[in-house]
Amino acid sequence: MEGVSGAGKTTLARILARRLDATAIHTLTSPHSEWSGAVNQQLRPLPQFAFYLSGLLHVSDTVRQALAVGPVIADRYASSVVACHAAVNCVALEQVRELVKPFRSYLVTPDVTFYLNSSAKSLRERMRTKTDVKQDDIDLFDVPGRLGRLQENFMAVAGTDPSAVLLRTDGRGPDELADAVVKYLEDRRASSDRH
Repeated sequence: MEGVSGAGKTTLARILARRLDATAIHTLTSPHSEWSGAVNQQLRPLPQFAFYLSGLLHVSDTVRQALAVGPVIADRYASSVVACHAAVNCVALEQVRELVKPFRSYLVTPDVTFYLNSSAKSLRERMRTKTDVKQDDIDLFDVPGRLGRLQENFMAVAGTDPSAVLLRTDGRGPDELADAVVKYLEDRRASSDRH
């Protein structure tokens, strides 16, 4: 699951993990998740990127282990590292892609990546009910241009991602989105079984 904060990734990942008897993994996992606030406040862009890259490599190892048991639903993954770092630090998406490129072969490649796309209005409504609001969530609306850059970056990353499936979330609840994801996966499986 990829997309900006408040798009519904975490809720959807939890529902799908239950329905598909899968492991849900959030990027970043521990111990990186505990350090991210300080990293965002104290480090300049390149060391900050190195931190998130190490977290991504660690998550990939975690995914690899979980796949030995069954399916995995990742709440954020490589696309978030690229899209968010570029947007937050106002650097070109291509520069961040180049930094990740040498490590791509190490990362577990997703079968499908659902890019959750929401309007600013929907995101604002979801943020009002979000219980774990972080500084990044606040900055989404308070930092001029942040939301627009993030949305553009995620669409650009999705445009070059062979595993990408766009999923519009406006006016759709978590269960309805989960139904759409499960149907897509079932149709995909049925199609591959025929070939």
